[in-house]
Amino acid sequence: MSLSGATIAYYPNFIDFSESKLLVKQLFQDIAWRQDNISMFGKTVDIPRLQAWYGDKNASYTYSKLTLLPFDWTPLLLRLKQQVSEFCQQDFNGMLANCYRDHRDSVSWHSDDEPELGEQPVIASLSLGCQRMFHLKHKDSRESVKLPLQSGSLLVMSGATQQNWRHAIHKTRIEKPMRINLTFRNIQ
Repeated sequence: MSLSGATIAYYPNFIDFSESKLLVKQLFQDIAWRQDNISMFGKTVDIPRLQAWYGDKNASYTYSKLTLLPFDWTPLLLRLKQQVSEFCQQDFNGMLANCYRDHRDSVSWHSDDEPELGEQPVIASLSLGCQRMFHLKHKDSRESVKLPLQSGSLLVMSGATQQNWRHAIHKTRIEKPMRINLTFRNIQ
């Protein structure tokens, strides 16, 4: 995918579609999901999705003043991490799991630009379950792009992508079943 100031690659069939449907059920059962909250405009609000942070022993992760300490890799998550790491030729040491329970769950506009990710992080995002629309918007030009992330797909963002672009998964009025997204990162 060619975008100004971004390095983005999309692999729609990274995992076989039928296997991806089985994985979403297994991960929903296995992952230690949490309903975290953050402070916005002086109010404490629930994050509109479930999440969990897994990683190597010292790979804690902080965003929006929320510090996540890693759970130990499960055998399934470790297998998926190794598969994604080998494909991307990148050693990931942490993974943020997001569960979008239905069409009402979302993630607002943001960049994965926290200091512990480094200046030009590689973020590998594995989508499982329901297809959702991934929105990208350039920080300066406001150019925007939409990409449907199908089950079993891998989206890799690297280079200056996080410096120049924001991304989001919006709520929708169209009913959607569950989607699980695993975003592999390297905490420095």
